[in-house]
Amino acid sequence: MMISTEKTAITNTEFLHETLEGLNAEPKRMYSKYFYDEAGDVIFQQIMDMEEYYLTNAEMEIMKHQANEIADSVSGDDSAFDLIELGAGDATKSIHLLKALIDKKLDFKYFPIDISAHVISELELNLPAKLPALNFEGLNGDYFKMLKKATELSDRKKVVLFMGANIGNMDIDEAQTFCAGLKHLLSPNDILIIGFDLKKNPKKILDAYSDKAGITRAFNLNLLTRINRELDGNFNTNAFEHYASYNPENGACKSYLISLQNQKVTIGNADFHFEKDEYILMEISQKYSKQEIEELANASGFKVVQYFSDQQHYFVDAVWKVA
Repeated sequence: MMISTEKTAITNTEFLHETLEGLNAEPKRMYSKYFYDEAGDVIFQQIMDMEEYYLTNAEMEIMKHQANEIADSVSGDDSAFDLIELGAGDATKSIHLLKALIDKKLDFKYFPIDISAHVISELELNLPAKLPALNFEGLNGDYFKMLKKATELSDRKKVVLFMGANIGNMDIDEAQTFCAGLKHLLSPNDILIIGFDLKKNPKKILDAYSDKAGITRAFNLNLLTRINRELDGNFNTNAFEHYASYNPENGACKSYLISLQNQKVTIGNADFHFEKDEYILMEISQKYSKQEIEELANASGFKVVQYFSDQQHYFVDAVWKVA
């Protein structure tokens, strides 16, 4: 086992630049990748435990019961490969695939990548106890920078994991640009396993993003608290209200913070004025049909090889190969 000691996390300069950029946009927006500071990590774990948040259980079902089949789909000719996970989190889902790959005695190295330094530190602490045979190196930072680094560390075949419906944090055009960017860093026959939340009953979806306990609300407001702490902001979190919406026609589920009053917010030397009822777009959670998944794969230089779905067909992990 080798663990990277380099910490290449996103800097406060980048955080400040993108926060100011988003609040100067029309309409105002935030970048959801900044949800995940240490407090945000904890709240998101609570979200994944919510009764309404079906996504975690659906993908966990896939990984628990189909890990061997997924391992077979990526191992191919039994050649050595690197398994690179974008947004590894606590690896509670991917650990089932890791165990299956180890049990099959395959020659692979695991590179968990996460924007949160806290997440990588926890993996470095906990994974050796859970999987002592695992060869891994944690990488903390931006997905593309760290994926590029991982591809430079060896010329072995790459299997990239992008699970948890993280692709849904982008609109359709952004998702195509992102997937094309991944393809650019990969080689022929490299594999991408990517999770998609499928279109389903709109009430089922909306309940997952507007829970009765207010955990999703706390997750959104925590970003304002982080801005106050790290960027010298003065958001009054009591002056904003969480609101979620879902459009079954285009599959876009969006979370907003609504200003409850006319107010001025200062971040460093920058002032921002909010009208009563003005909104900040906080996050998009895009839902897909299988046809739309096929279209996204083809448009970004991949071909769909296989789908793995839960029993209720809420979620799929799609296996794509570089075309």
